[in-house]
Amino acid sequence: MDKLKTDRIDYSKMTLTEEQAGMDPIALFGTWFRQAQDAGVAEPHAMTLATVGSLTISCRVVLLRSFDADGFQFFSNYNSRKAMDLERDPRAALNFYWAETERQVRIEGKVEMLPAPESDAYFNSRPLENRVAAWASDQSRAVEGRQQLEERFERWKERFADGDVPRPLHWGGYRVRAQRIEFWQGRPNRLHDRIAFEHFADGSWGRVRLQP
Repeated sequence: MDKLKTDRIDYSKMTLTEEQAGMDPIALFGTWFRQAQDAGVAEPHAMTLATVGSLTISCRVVLLRSFDADGFQFFSNYNSRKAMDLERDPRAALNFYWAETERQVRIEGKVEMLPAPESDAYFNSRPLENRVAAWASDQSRAVEGRQQLEERFERWKERFADGDVPRPLHWGGYRVRAQRIEFWQGRPNRLHDRIAFEHFADGSWGRVRLQP
């Protein structure tokens, strides 16, 4: 356990200046995302999603499936715990951590469900067995054991033996409309670069450097 107190990395690979950041955080995110891919990050689209429940805050890793000026998209079961949280309180936070580039991106905003045609389009692009699994799993609900889950999957797989698997109504996408985006670049001596963007009502972005 003592090793936990002494293990550390002195970050030194890159910098983040105001000139590099620019005034468009979505463009900057795109640049950082591509650089994470180029650096060999195994799953650069993996992001921690934090939601507010009725009594507590919870987080889990989900996969980013698209992003643009309108927001950041992911997909889930609409009966899951995260979905119930978002129904109570549509605020959420995302965090990307890319160790290979010594970077984090923190995103905060409000969440909305995607229109059905967008959810249909993504669902239909998924592998066949992934689509079957969306029917077989009552996400976040208790199950007696792995065998019961696999038996449910096989029953649904048999039902959709012709390969025509429609999107279940309890499954679809969400969009996080960013109101705040912070870019964190690791630097030596723990004097990290932190540049945050705030989204204004007129659609513009403000930018500020934060102390580490």
